[in-house]
Amino acid sequence: MYFASDNWAGAHRSIAERLLRESDGFAAAYGASDLDRRVERRFAEVFEREVAVLFVGTGTAANSLSLASVQRPGGITFSHSEAHVIADECGAPDFFSGARLLGVPGTEGKIDPEKLKEKIAAFPQTAVQHGRATAVTITQATEAGTVYSLTEIDEIAAIARKDKLPLHMDGARFANALVSLGVSPAEMTWKRGIDMLSFGGTKNGCWCAEAIVFFNPERAKEMLFIRKRAAQLFSKSRFIAAQFDAYFENDLWLDLARHANGMSDRLRAGITASNASRLAWPTSANEVFAVIPKGAAKTAQEKGAKFYEWPVPPAKPELVGRDETLIRLVTSFATSEADVDGFLDCLAN
Repeated sequence: MYFASDNWAGAHRSIAERLLRESDGFAAAYGASDLDRRVERRFAEVFEREVAVLFVGTGTAANSLSLASVQRPGGITFSHSEAHVIADECGAPDFFSGARLLGVPGTEGKIDPEKLKEKIAAFPQTAVQHGRATAVTITQATEAGTVYSLTEIDEIAAIARKDKLPLHMDGARFANALVSLGVSPAEMTWKRGIDMLSFGGTKNGCWCAEAIVFFNPERAKEMLFIRKRAAQLFSKSRFIAAQFDAYFENDLWLDLARHANGMSDRLRAGITASNASRLAWPTSANEVFAVIPKGAAKTAQEKGAKFYEWPVPPAKPELVGRDETLIRLVTSFATSEADVDGFLDCLAN
């Protein structure tokens, strides 16, 4: 019963087998192999337009280098105040870009558009003393397990566009958000005004596969140098490409995300039906936040369940009672119905 993180899951068998096949023979290094080129073309097909694709090893690298590519002296990048880029990446985006990240509040992990307008207005392009607005980043799906609707992305994009700020999407759980909305990759990104995307595969069945996608290839020219300087240009990059090759084949990536989301749906239904536990707030991807009795949490852990007890949001101190705890449950492609039902049994006993 592993619900601590989708990072805890292994690699899907098809992806592992594709890596094994690639381990024989020789191929051009540093992104010049036939496989690299083929997978780059596959990204263009997935997104229905010409794109520039740069492979990196981690989501932190993808986010940090994406934002570094659009920074200027005194730059301010705006994110949700609890976003991974500002809360869980040890200042890497600031380090690689020389810019600052500024948190914007909003409920359920989503930036409040009106608050974003206020924050941007406080950093005009002439604000030498305070710095100037240079970019906006949103997380899809969010750290709160929620998903921006197309309309919500449109609203954020319009604000960014008005101030000529590039808009980045952290897509560590891109596939989970995509199947939750039931739209195409194009509809959730460049058709909404997203300029660049951190496309994550690692959480959804890959071993180590992340990509930076520019929807205007001209914007990627500087990134070639930024990636190299950041030690993210892999000599044997075909092994990242091989993972994506298997990931996209027969829409495996979407099937894996649907399974993970389906297991979270099963958790949500079981917790909703419980007399003693409840959902902390609605989620729609592969993360579930629940308030459960402390005794049930201890029982589940004693029976082998892995999950994190989660900080109570400061704005919702009344969310958790004295004998309760807030937990986060994350499902993956490897989560089984037996895992979910076993955990729910712990809540019932």
